[in-house]
Amino acid sequence: MNLYKNWWKYLAILILLYTVIAGLMVPLKPGITSIGKSVFATGEEAMISVEVYNAEYGGQAPKSYIKLDQSNFIEAKSVEVGEGRTVNVTFDIPATLPGKDNTAITTLFLTDEANGTLVYPNALILQSKPTTSNRTWDIKEMPRLYKKSGFLFPYRNILIETIRNTFYHIPLWFSMFILFFGAMIMNVKYLRKRNIDDDHKASSLITAGILMGCLGLATGSIWAKNTWGAYWTTDVKLNMSAISMMIYFAYLILRSSMDDVDKRARISSAYSIFAFFTIVPLIFVIPRITDSLHPGNGGNPAFGGEDMDNTMRMVFYPAIIGFTLLGTWIASLVLRIKRLDEKVHLKMME
Repeated sequence: MNLYKNWWKYLAILILLYTVIAGLMVPLKPGITSIGKSVFATGEEAMISVEVYNAEYGGQAPKSYIKLDQSNFIEAKSVEVGEGRTVNVTFDIPATLPGKDNTAITTLFLTDEANGTLVYPNALILQSKPTTSNRTWDIKEMPRLYKKSGFLFPYRNILIETIRNTFYHIPLWFSMFILFFGAMIMNVKYLRKRNIDDDHKASSLITAGILMGCLGLATGSIWAKNTWGAYWTTDVKLNMSAISMMIYFAYLILRSSMDDVDKRARISSAYSIFAFFTIVPLIFVIPRITDSLHPGNGGNPAFGGEDMDNTMRMVFYPAIIGFTLLGTWIASLVLRIKRLDEKVHLKMME
């Protein structure tokens, strides 16, 4: 009987185990971490040292191209696999740039059947200078680019392995919002029916939501350190998130400041409803209308092809469900404690 009653707890455990194992064990696709010199003049021979990640060439060199736009590209003059994770590529830069611009930015490609295609946007900056070179751009469709097969997470420069934090940091925040929303519903229900158990449910959900929010802040700070170089910045999304958490910490302080049960339930219920509708603009609206480094804000994309592909979604969406169920489980334990405290208090009053 308990097995059927607690099925959602077992489901939470299974989903979180899947999230942890898949999130940490599935390898990333090969990628390019950096290149050497990146600024060249037209007509020059460009020798580039390319640092690759998770790519194994085994001495057999891939093909390499730089692409200027949809119509112009050139193939590498030579490609040599160096020591470690280095590939040395040489290009004969054409004598002129298409169009009237004196500067152009190209995208670098390394492609072979074993590793697929490695792409490095904004790789080479080309500056137009007088030259006697006869090399011209290839104006045709690029040759075949290979695709790496298998269940692999995408490679994103700068993020690299920290992209796995997507399965923990963001779902923790989603679960926090879901728990706060559930608390708001319970508070509305309490104000309508004045059932003290609804107030207990709301405060339990908020307690669990605050825990999820704190974990979200912690994982976000660690992520920021690895990608931005600091645990905390003046980024508007970070500051609005911190303010939102302080609003809910104030809820706990408000409840603890009142001894009268009915008064505490009424005031904290009203405050909780106000708090929920306050954090929505703080986290979802204000960062979107200001500059922000955080994905999904200030013009930066989120959940699109540049940040998440279908492989990641197979772990990301179950992670939201798993962390929400975990938060609900924690809230149910807090609720049991509150109900036991209430029973003890009633017995002492007898």
